[in-house]
Amino acid sequence: MSRPNIVFIVADDLGYADLGCYGGRDAAFGAVSPQLDALAAGGLRFTQGYSNAPVCSPTRFALMTARWQYRLRGAAEEPINSRSEGSTTLGLPPAHPTLPSLLRDAGYRTALIGKWHLGYPPAFGPLRSGYEEFYGPMSGGVDYFSHHNSRGTHDLWIGETHHHEIGYLTDLISNRAVQWLCRVASGDAPFFLSLHYTAPHWPWETRDDAALADEVKDNLFHLHGGNIHSYRRMIHHMDEGIGHVMRTLRELNCERDTLVVFTSDNGGERFSDSWPLVGGKMDLTEGGIRVPWIAHWPAVVAPGHTSEQHSLTMDWSATMLAAAGVAPHADYPLDGVSLLPVLQDPSHVIERPMYWRMNHRGQRAMRRGDWKYLMVDGHEYLFHLPSDERERANRAPREPARLAAMRNDWLAWNATMPPIPDDATVSVGYSAKDMPQR
Repeated sequence: MSRPNIVFIVADDLGYADLGCYGGRDAAFGAVSPQLDALAAGGLRFTQGYSNAPVCSPTRFALMTARWQYRLRGAAEEPINSRSEGSTTLGLPPAHPTLPSLLRDAGYRTALIGKWHLGYPPAFGPLRSGYEEFYGPMSGGVDYFSHHNSRGTHDLWIGETHHHEIGYLTDLISNRAVQWLCRVASGDAPFFLSLHYTAPHWPWETRDDAALADEVKDNLFHLHGGNIHSYRRMIHHMDEGIGHVMRTLRELNCERDTLVVFTSDNGGERFSDSWPLVGGKMDLTEGGIRVPWIAHWPAVVAPGHTSEQHSLTMDWSATMLAAAGVAPHADYPLDGVSLLPVLQDPSHVIERPMYWRMNHRGQRAMRRGDWKYLMVDGHEYLFHLPSDERERANRAPREPARLAAMRNDWLAWNATMPPIPDDATVSVGYSAKDMPQR
């Protein structure tokens, strides 16, 4: 098998059921995600895929390293916020091998177009962690028109230089990705493109909402606005851009030999649809961590299949390295598990226990097979997910032995990870005073 090109597309705060191919409803304007729905129909759709964390930057640490994010200090921030600019500790250490650095060293052309959110230059940055080129914001949330972050600082870059450009950020990211593909695809080297959208992350601005930029500049959380209609349109704008990328791959005769993977960095936010799951961003209930996963690779992946394989973000990074025939660094063994056998045969199943922890609300979670152990605010739960995906029927009182076994399993795993530092921060932009909670 020749080395594939790779395009790793990541949405920001997308809910499990926001896409049509995951049961999402049509909007008033029609189908919300026709391009992604087509990508799923032409490839493999995963129904039991998870993010490494229920919040942005911790998941991105795992994506970049194919290792548990908890191994790195910066990932203890939930999430890294823009106040950390200038820090020499809160970011992805340039000395750490990454998915793009390993691929680059093996001869791949590499670029990140879109969101970074793993620390600021000069201590950190995409160009210091394996990407040859970078276009996008360094921080977490950015206005789609002014391109300012939550501190009111301009945050659109080319490399490590501020770049001022008029336009809707989702479209700018899509267009830049197409330009990069047209430039590199004709070369002899395979390419790796990280296409990391900020959509549909707040503020709730569609392509037609430039006037909102001044209104939300002092609070990008946009707590007074937004609705499901704007939110779905934001997803649709991203979907259109992904369609443009896929058409470009076809026009460049690259589609057959390109592995395209799509997911979200965590579960949905205020206006997302996660049915039948409960919870969202910052929660270790299913709605915070179970996310869409689509794999499209015509040379290898048969169209029209689904898989119930359990997987984490870092497994996809390990899969990409395996597909490229690139070995991990000997000093940094991968925690991610390659899913290449599943891509080649959707009926193949790999046993994949999964673990999470959050400083926020003292959360713990573990999934092994059909069962999930969960702790929130000191309360322990045990759920049988095939019969109760909404996590409403707590089986812990009736199955104390299973609860104890899974608790001990989680504790044994946690003992292999560094503890959460005392100075780690939790940044929650809103609470019950802003909107009623369930």
